Amino acid sequence: MTMQADDPRLIEFDVRTDEMLVNMGPQHPSTHGVLRLVLRTDGEIVSETTPHIGYLHRCAEKIGENLTARQFIPYTDRMDYLAGMNMNLGWSLAVEKLLQMEIPEKGRHLRVMIVELNRIASHLLGMGAYGLDLGTFSPFLYAFREREKILDLFEAVCGARLTYSYLTIGGATHDLPPGWLQQCEAFLDQFEPNIEEYHTLLTTNQIFVKRTAGIGLLPAEMAISYGCTGPVLRGSGVDCDLRRDGEPIYTRMYEGYDFEIICERDGHYPDDYDYPPVPKEAQLGDCWHRFYVRMLEVVQSVSLIRQAMDKYSQTAGDYGIPVRFNHKLPAGEAYLETESSRGWMGFHIVSDGTAVPLRARARSGCFSNLSVIGEIGHGCLIADIPAIVGSLDLLMGEIDR
Repeated sequence: MTMQADDPRLIEFDVRTDEMLVNMGPQHPSTHGVLRLVLRTDGEIVSETTPHIGYLHRCAEKIGENLTARQFIPYTDRMDYLAGMNMNLGWSLAVEKLLQMEIPEKGRHLRVMIVELNRIASHLLGMGAYGLDLGTFSPFLYAFREREKILDLFEAVCGARLTYSYLTIGGATHDLPPGWLQQCEAFLDQFEPNIEEYHTLLTTNQIFVKRTAGIGLLPAEMAISYGCTGPVLRGSGVDCDLRRDGEPIYTRMYEGYDFEIICERDGHYPDDYDYPPVPKEAQLGDCWHRFYVRMLEVVQSVSLIRQAMDKYSQTAGDYGIPVRFNHKLPAGEAYLETESSRGWMGFHIVSDGTAVPLRARARSGCFSNLSVIGEIGHGCLIADIPAIVGSLDLLMGEIDR
């Protein structure tokens, strides 16, 4: 039976929804640390996303102004605690820039090996945790299987598995132990074929594609204006990587190495990477592309490590220059940014001529990457917020410091 508009039996309903403020975090498994997101929602639609930070603030910069430059190395580990070697390197290079110090060639190749191994370990954990954010547990176990083997290599080098303090001013605390290169090569031989498993588990998984493709679109212009860096920037198609485009003291570390910047150009990624094609649902700058850039960077890091191992083996000389804990710094200042696994990590050091810096400052790439969430989260579903946050691969230890 069909009712007419003027039928007296027809009851009119005034259907309206009210806006709500929903707290996501600070203790939430999908915020990748103690991050609080305040979501303004209308039903299931998010109209505004406001990040609140500071829950992990530890006064790292103030501590850096009360210790010598070398004593501050362990505190850099705690910033990005999933890529501690990269943090060690960033601070060490900034101090070496102030000292106008050039480390031996053997030490340069050692550093490339170590930081690229740490980049793989960081991306593996990011990949596994991203799967957890979207409801699948298996990729996390696969990622940790390989990551544990990298941590075994780090433990053999410096005795630590998370906070290393290994790369230091002048090179490294000590040389690689006997047999380490053979262990590293055995790991790479075993790891490289297994990368295909990750693509099967996530990259080409239709559920994963539907949860990430076309979600959290970040245009290149917006990424640049917000100061986004690292895989977040390259996932929007911006061809920029400090390992190639940074300051000479940093780019010299990769001098003579063959590698490409991972980002989409003219509709395709570098031809050297024979991996799954971009799904038709994906759009440049979405969550899927940010994830895919990290997956291809893992392959690139494997290539860089193999090159570094060859160069290290063929280079004579010492691995570093001894620097005392109380080594005085020349009066002046230096600032240097390096390409960490999550973006640009900058360190600024100001010296008054003593061994203790007058000012120590860190510039976090994750801070800028987080800042864009209000833009790319506008208009999405509540269920899409974990997908967006996970694609940014944030780490609150680096943001709050």
